[in-house]
Amino acid sequence: MAGLVKQQTRYTAQPAKQCNTCIRVPAVTSKSAAATSRRVMVKCQAATLEQEKAVNPVVSQLSNLDRVSILAEALPYMQRFSGKTIVVKYGGAAMKDPTLKAGVITDLVLLWTVGIRPVLVHGGGPEINSWLAKLGIEPQFKGGLRVTDAGTMEVVEMVLGGRVNKSLVSLIQQSGGKAVGLSGKDGGLLQARQMVEKDIGYVGEVTRVDPTLLNSLVDSRYIPVVATVATDKHGQALNVNADTAAGEIAAALQAEKLILMTDVPGVLRDKNDVATKYNSLNIHECRQLTDEGVIAGGMIPKVQCCIRCLSQGVTAAHIIDGRSRHSVLMELLTNEGVGTMITG
Repeated sequence: MAGLVKQQTRYTAQPAKQCNTCIRVPAVTSKSAAATSRRVMVKCQAATLEQEKAVNPVVSQLSNLDRVSILAEALPYMQRFSGKTIVVKYGGAAMKDPTLKAGVITDLVLLWTVGIRPVLVHGGGPEINSWLAKLGIEPQFKGGLRVTDAGTMEVVEMVLGGRVNKSLVSLIQQSGGKAVGLSGKDGGLLQARQMVEKDIGYVGEVTRVDPTLLNSLVDSRYIPVVATVATDKHGQALNVNADTAAGEIAAALQAEKLILMTDVPGVLRDKNDVATKYNSLNIHECRQLTDEGVIAGGMIPKVQCCIRCLSQGVTAAHIIDGRSRHSVLMELLTNEGVGTMITG
């Protein structure tokens, strides 16, 4: 495998060339680069500055000129992605922590406000487990996948398409955005086949995406919020993996980017050392790292999801840590990013 070059405590596989259409932004001066670590924390918190000051005292130390300069430096990123579709898969710790959730919603609304077209795809595992417990149903998993019998499927559809989906819609609109909540059943968005070979009940894999409804919504300046419940050819509701669904939706929309929010910093050479995170990888390097066992466990399906959507026309896919505040903006609107970007 090609050697590793450590750059600012981050590892980049060499040669890991980025195409001209997916580079974040040309190199900036050292003064500008030093500002990128604080760039987003100001520009996305105009409406809640006092709250941000309590969380991060650095903000209170910035002058008005600093804040305006940071906004100006973000302009190239906003121009690059204006009018582009960005699919964000939302899940993990970022769904459970109210502060992180508020940050994600703010990030999406800011992107929408500057002309970027976000599509939010979400799961809801913890909320599903909570309601199953209330109903006396013990959650079961096999091979990392939820075993979904008829009773569990009813709860999954109720929680994902109802409580979780509509709460996200409400939060977006409270933050000044316009959102429409839907599930994969609406408008024939997600069609799937039941994975009978795995014997895990009403769990499906996506076979077809009809993006007509989503295109109509984003063209009308709405943020679609998609619950990952699909339907088979007989009309049976199926629970589908949110990462996989997001990747297929991104491909169908020919999105500029797919962002997978996870509970890990990205792809790590050493899973116990965040300093060994890969800043960027290409498909060939991902396959090499998988063969070497570096990409293993739960990271394998996430990387495979990224590779699949890239092969279908998505420009870049990103694996980021949803536990970090404003990680979506930091990945999209700074030169360094915070996660691992995968390109073709």
